[in-house]
Amino acid sequence: MSGLPHSAHALVTGGGRGIGRAIAAALAGSGATVTVLGRNAAVLDEAVNAGAAHFSEVADVSDEAALKAAIAKAAARQPINILIANAGSAESAPFAKSDDALFARMMDVNFMGVVHAIRAVLPEMRDRPHGRIVAIASTAGLKGYCYVSAYSAAKHAVIGLVRSLALELATSGVTVNAVCPGFTDTDLIAGSIENIMKKTGRSREQAIAELAKHNPQGRLVSPGEVADAVLWLCGEGAGAITGQAIAVAGGEI
Repeated sequence: MSGLPHSAHALVTGGGRGIGRAIAAALAGSGATVTVLGRNAAVLDEAVNAGAAHFSEVADVSDEAALKAAIAKAAARQPINILIANAGSAESAPFAKSDDALFARMMDVNFMGVVHAIRAVLPEMRDRPHGRIVAIASTAGLKGYCYVSAYSAAKHAVIGLVRSLALELATSGVTVNAVCPGFTDTDLIAGSIENIMKKTGRSREQAIAELAKHNPQGRLVSPGEVADAVLWLCGEGAGAITGQAIAVAGGEI
């Protein structure tokens, strides 16, 4: 696998915990300068102090002005040539109880947050010989699941964006891809586990098994496995890979 380009600067949204932090650490370990961005300064600082990233910026990806300002600060330190649009949020409810506000929240963070981040980095990125944009979508962007219609719709939108933008940028040095994890062992999935326990009376082990059964390997995906796929896409050897939605899900899709 070819490595990252010389002097790579990667910005990872939602980089303070879970999949985002694993991606940040993988990129940093491969020689990139890494800036993590998120809403919780303490969580971001802990990631930097632990060596998972070099710098942090605080912003909500659903607030385009704040995100643009934070990314401009990061780019002023070093031009950004890798964007990992990872920040996301998941809420579950039956469709009949999914009101407009829930759909708006899911679209604002999971889809428009990706749009805002790309808008902020792309003008300068496309003028350089190497650029990588990777959106962390979900298997929910490739198929449906019960009780997450709003979340799934937002993730489907992300994949549509990736496929279209990849074509627009095909003759540039910028590739655009999505990585689609299945149920992954993070604090985000912990909320789903608690929800299953509360609503069904099942034990924690039974709730985990309920989610793991979607994976033919019978387990949750690890954040590091997602990070490995992202790292490959960011490498110089993946220049011909663009417009793809790569599932990291043990064969579920």
